[in-house]
Amino acid sequence: MSIFREYDIRGIFEVDLTKEVVVKIGYLLGEEIKKHDNKVAIGYDARTHSPTLFEWLSYGLQASGLEVFNLGMIPTPVAYYCTFSTEIKSSIMITGSHNPPQYNGFKITINKAPFYGEQIQALGRKMASANVPHITQKDSVKLNVLESYIDYMTKEFAILKDLKETIIFDCGNGVAGIALTKIIENLGLNTIPLYFEPDGTFPNHHPDPSEEHNLVDIQNALKAHNAHIGIAFDGDADRVALISQNHNFKGDELAILFARDIAKTITNPTIIGEVKCSQVMYDSINAIGKSVMYKTGHSNLKVKLKELNAQLACEMSGHIFFNDRYFGYDDAIYAALRILELIYKEKQTHKNLKTPIETLEESIKSLPKTYSTQEEKIKTDEAQKFHIIASLQTRLQEILKAQKEGKNTDFSADFPEIVEIISIDGVRVVFKDGWGLVRASNTTPTLVTRFEAYTEEKLSLYKQALLSLIKQ
Repeated sequence: MSIFREYDIRGIFEVDLTKEVVVKIGYLLGEEIKKHDNKVAIGYDARTHSPTLFEWLSYGLQASGLEVFNLGMIPTPVAYYCTFSTEIKSSIMITGSHNPPQYNGFKITINKAPFYGEQIQALGRKMASANVPHITQKDSVKLNVLESYIDYMTKEFAILKDLKETIIFDCGNGVAGIALTKIIENLGLNTIPLYFEPDGTFPNHHPDPSEEHNLVDIQNALKAHNAHIGIAFDGDADRVALISQNHNFKGDELAILFARDIAKTITNPTIIGEVKCSQVMYDSINAIGKSVMYKTGHSNLKVKLKELNAQLACEMSGHIFFNDRYFGYDDAIYAALRILELIYKEKQTHKNLKTPIETLEESIKSLPKTYSTQEEKIKTDEAQKFHIIASLQTRLQEILKAQKEGKNTDFSADFPEIVEIISIDGVRVVFKDGWGLVRASNTTPTLVTRFEAYTEEKLSLYKQALLSLIKQ
């Protein structure tokens, strides 16, 4: 499939991402960046081929006339931070995120905004006709933004110097530890580190905390040390997971906890979720503010956050975007510190807690009980996936119309009663006691489904009904 994805550029090193391709990408990105400025900062993750991609990309950017600043090996949010804390307003992060070790790619920010969607597709269409002028490559200018980032976090979360609880951090041999080690030292946190050493071969487990099997080590460590706070990061540190001995907090559950905290100081906060988030999350947020449902994807949510001037956005996968006291991008290290801040506040309010995370667990336990599926994928192909979604939307509208008119058709006779059809991103069908989602993945040739209901029987009913339509 094409390396030009919805949210970034990504492919296999020296198969998709050859020197010729990467130099052209750098040159074409340089042409876009020059519309705003003549500078760009580049950071890279721990993958073994990231420094090589840095050299190739830099050549293309310099060929377009840009001055290149080298941020070194950093977490992705440090590249974003650079565009808000320095005069350089564009950055490119070389990262394969949570993909297997042979993958790599580019997350792009131009003039402090994500470069994504049709912008990336248009760049891809220009590749065949791009002619990169030959230049003598200069050394890039080294820029230490990481130190400024660490200082910012240390000052912002100075309150945590009084937090004495044991915290287990799992960096998964990604790049989170590059910043986190010094922040922990500055704040005097009592921590047990797992896999802080950056290693792009990921020798211990894959750096994707949204997958349960990647959390086995941190869960075992929590029990072994009788600790109660576990925080895991993905490969480039823009996704976070909170794990206790009793619960694995999903992204939408964290959003509820953060929203309730934000509502203590900001009246009627606006919180954005994506189409995979639980209805319980939207209902809980509407009780204290205003929830907004939007498309999946970190770039989509960053743009919507700024458009609405919302206080927070979240994805199920652990991308958390703070815009109340921060800059509105997904930063797992910042989110981790906000989690610890929540725990600290709860300890100050409730003096006799059995565990430091007890009130957060109880808050989630007290929510209405639902049954849900994980994200499940149906293989298809690039040519068919959006066509299937369009056909599904049409058929569902036909069923809804027949149900409203009291007519029985071949499709509507046994189909559960539809309350609403939401077409923000794929199709989310709202039923009386739950919902089902089918959307086309923007990064793989698959359909992605998720279902939620108040009983297991209804969950099965809604799932089978929608899957039957997809097969048809």
